[in-house]
Amino acid sequence: MEISFNDVTKNYSKFKALDRVSFDYNKPEAIGYLGPNGAGKTTTLKVMTNLLRPSNGTVELNGINVNKHPKKALMGVGSMIETPLPYPYLKVRDALQFIGELRGVDKSTINRKIDEYFDALKLPPLENKIGKLSKGQRQRVVFAAVLIPDPDIVILDEPTSGLDPFERKIFRDFILKLKKDKLVFFSSHILTEVSETCDDVIFLNRGKVLKSGKVDEITREFNTNAVKIEFIKDIDSNMLKQLKSNYSIIGVKDRTATIKYSGKEDERADILKNVMNIAPVISYESSGSDLEEAYISILGEK
Repeated sequence: MEISFNDVTKNYSKFKALDRVSFDYNKPEAIGYLGPNGAGKTTTLKVMTNLLRPSNGTVELNGINVNKHPKKALMGVGSMIETPLPYPYLKVRDALQFIGELRGVDKSTINRKIDEYFDALKLPPLENKIGKLSKGQRQRVVFAAVLIPDPDIVILDEPTSGLDPFERKIFRDFILKLKKDKLVFFSSHILTEVSETCDDVIFLNRGKVLKSGKVDEITREFNTNAVKIEFIKDIDSNMLKQLKSNYSIIGVKDRTATIKYSGKEDERADILKNVMNIAPVISYESSGSDLEEAYISILGEK
């Protein structure tokens, strides 16, 4: 399994949707593709799946050039780009069977997969018509259809956009299972989702890759090294004066204080020891999402 982007550019007249984008992944894992609206994420996935042709550069899936040999390159790929809508008059079971047959899957395997995904993805009743389903239900049906051919590579374009927390958890849990033996590449705006499911991340803006790497390495690099403390009662900044001068009080509001430190574990422990003398502590946790800090730092500069 391999996704290889080699110096890919996509032009629309004078506008560059993608500007010499390169990356390569070749093992089971999940890749998060991050960037603001208009960054070029969906364009990337469309070029990756031969829905668009690059102006320059090459794209290979499993070592096969997507533009020269699309059928062969996409044989082991399952993709969900933007928000596809299956035929609204079909029943859920009929739609899944139809798509499975189009992908060359035998009927017994299709039915076995439908039963498997009905439970794992909490699919709606199989006799319901697609046109009567909610957005979240349709998303899960399409996701099941993507997986029926058992692809090595799974490409998803903001698969949880607009879904409720329950539906997002279904997707998140399933991606954690998928990445054990598949290469999953998906764009998302939900940073906690990426941080919880992905091994690697790519930051894209205005068609250019600004940074990429392992999620844990990038989050460490941009860690705010701050703790958020909630007390049992309201406090003010004067009550925190007993802390060492090398700790910076970022904010105090009602019962909550945010304190920045160097990142050393002994300092984090020292802060907790001292604040417990001020008032009983209800919660003590890292402030904000480390990936969120990385996103703001990397993309905010641009």
